[in-house]
Amino acid sequence: MRFLYWALILIVAVFAADFAVSNREIVDLSFWPLSGHLTLSLYLSVLPPVLAAFLLGWLFGWMRGAKLRATRRRQARRIAELEAEAGRLRQAMAAHADPAGADPSVVAPPLTEQQRATLAMAAH
Repeated sequence: MRFLYWALILIVAVFAADFAVSNREIVDLSFWPLSGHLTLSLYLSVLPPVLAAFLLGWLFGWMRGAKLRATRRRQARRIAELEAEAGRLRQAMAAHADPAGADPSVVAPPLTEQQRATLAMAAH
């Protein structure tokens, strides 16, 4: 995707350079509510607004992706929490299965009757 992005940027830059070289004529710009006028090369009157439009489009795209980036960060934190919890549960299960080699800092609570019944049903 990044390659496609830079390829598109290169193509636009080549077309912009070609446009600038091909359109060096002088134009007179006047703005209706103002009384003055501005004399510029044609490419200087076209390329800056085009560049501003590209930058504005990039900014809106970046802002739209902010929600997605925040969701990804939140999910990454949750995944790390769940992996840590899974590690603690594995240690607790190992300690419960083999009390002799158990880590004394990790103690599994005893199972309730409902948990035992659920495990018994799952085993069948």
